[in-house]
Amino acid sequence: MSRLLLSATRKSSGKTTLAVGLCAALRRRHGLTIRPFKKGPDYIDPMWLSRAAGNACINLDFHTMRKTEIREAFCRRMRAGDCAIIEGNKGLFDGIDLTGGDSNAALAKTLDAPVALVVDARGMTRGVAPLLLGYQSFDPGITLAGVILNRVGGARHEAKLRAAISHYTDVEVLGAVHDDRDLNIAERHLGLTTDSEVAAADRRIERIADAVAEQVDLDAVMAIAATATPPARAASPSAAETATTADLTIAIARDAAFGFYYADDLTSFAAHGARLVPFDAMNDAALPEADGLYIGGGFPETHAARLSGNRAMRAAVKRFVERGGPVYAECGGLMYLARSLTWADKTYDMAGAIPARIEMSERPVGRGYVVLSETGQSPWSANGNANGGADIPAHEFHYSRLTGLADDARFAYRVKRGHGINGRFDGLVHRNVLANYSHFRNTAANPWVARFVDFVRAHKVGAPA
Repeated sequence: MSRLLLSATRKSSGKTTLAVGLCAALRRRHGLTIRPFKKGPDYIDPMWLSRAAGNACINLDFHTMRKTEIREAFCRRMRAGDCAIIEGNKGLFDGIDLTGGDSNAALAKTLDAPVALVVDARGMTRGVAPLLLGYQSFDPGITLAGVILNRVGGARHEAKLRAAISHYTDVEVLGAVHDDRDLNIAERHLGLTTDSEVAAADRRIERIADAVAEQVDLDAVMAIAATATPPARAASPSAAETATTADLTIAIARDAAFGFYYADDLTSFAAHGARLVPFDAMNDAALPEADGLYIGGGFPETHAARLSGNRAMRAAVKRFVERGGPVYAECGGLMYLARSLTWADKTYDMAGAIPARIEMSERPVGRGYVVLSETGQSPWSANGNANGGADIPAHEFHYSRLTGLADDARFAYRVKRGHGINGRFDGLVHRNVLANYSHFRNTAANPWVARFVDFVRAHKVGAPA
C-alpha cells in the first residue's frame, strides 16, 4: 500500500498543481492505479485530482471524521489501488489545534505516510536549508522524506537551492519545477476554478503532468511511497460500498453550476436503496422522474444568467417543492431555490421555491468549520432528535446571505460555531425542503444520507408534473 502525503510550508505554494501533476504523471508513466485523497473539507481540489488520477478523490477530515474513520476510509479505498497521493491543506503543521492534532503532520502519522514537502522557492536560496532543518526537527514523529522545489527561477537558481540543501541537510530533493504561469490553475472567490469550467481541462492536466515528469524524479517518489508501513489489517467493505436494491430515485443537480459533492457520500445512496439520476439545471427542460431532489453546492452566481434563463427548469423545481416533494439543498442549492439572486448590481430570478432572496457580498459571510445542534424542527429527525442531541460537525464557505425571511421562519439547526443562515440558525425548513448553508459529510457523527433517503421514502410524491 504505497502512499505519499504531499504537503507544503504554507498555503498557495502550488501544492495542488503538483499533486495533480504527480497523479497524472504516475498514472501515465507507470500504468498505476492512483488513489487520490485530499485533507480537509474541499470540493474543487478533489475534482482536479479525480480527473488527473482517473479515480474519485476521497476527503479525509479530522473535524467531521474520527481517526478510526479516516484510517478505515483510507484502507478501504486502497484495497484496489497501487499508490495513494494524499494532498494536504495549508502548511504541514498548520491547523486549528494548538498541539497540531488536526494538522497535515497529524494525518501523516494517522496514515503512517511519508511526507514530501513542497517549497515555494521564489526569492530563496541558502535560506531553504534552515527552513528544512526546522521542519525536520519540529515533529520527529513524521518522516520528511523529500522536498519538491516549486516556482524555481531557472537553472542557476535551482543549482543554488540544491547546493544549500545538500550541504546543510540530509533531505532528498525529489524535483525542482521551474516557474511557469501556464501550469497554474486559476483562482477566484471560492478557491480554484473547477475542472468543468476550464477550457480543455484534460490538456491542462497533461501539460502539468509533462512538466512534473520532466522535473520531478518519479522513480524516487515511488521509492519513498513504497517505504510506508503496511496497515495492521485490511479494511472490510463498509455499508456504503454494499449496494442494495433501489426502491426510489433521487434527482441530483450535476453541471457547471452545481458540483460540490463528496464522492463517498454519493456512493452511500446506493447502500440505502436510492438511485441518483443527474440533471442539468442550466440546460434541461424538466426534472427527471424522481422521488426526491438533491442540489449541492457550487457556483450559481457565476451561472446566474443561464440558470435564470432556464424558466422551464425553475418552474419544474418550484412545482416539485409545492407538491411536497422532499428536497435537500446545500449552499449553492439553497441559493438556487430562493426567489432571486443579486450580484454585481444585477438581479436574477431563481426557482422561487423558498420565500427568501440571495444577496452576494464581496467578502465571505461564512467560512470555516461549523458545529450545529438540532432545534427539533429538522424534517429528518425522529421525534425532533434523530442525532441523539449530539453536535453535528460541518463546514461552510459562502459569499452570500439570505434576506427577506419571514419572522416565523423555521430552522433545523442552531449554530454553535460558524455563521449558517443568520449567525444563529441554519437549515431553513420550508414544506419538505431542508436547505443549509452548511455542507454535510456523511460520517458516524452525521449519517445524513440514510436520514434523507428515509425521509424521501416516507414523503415521496411520485413523478414531477
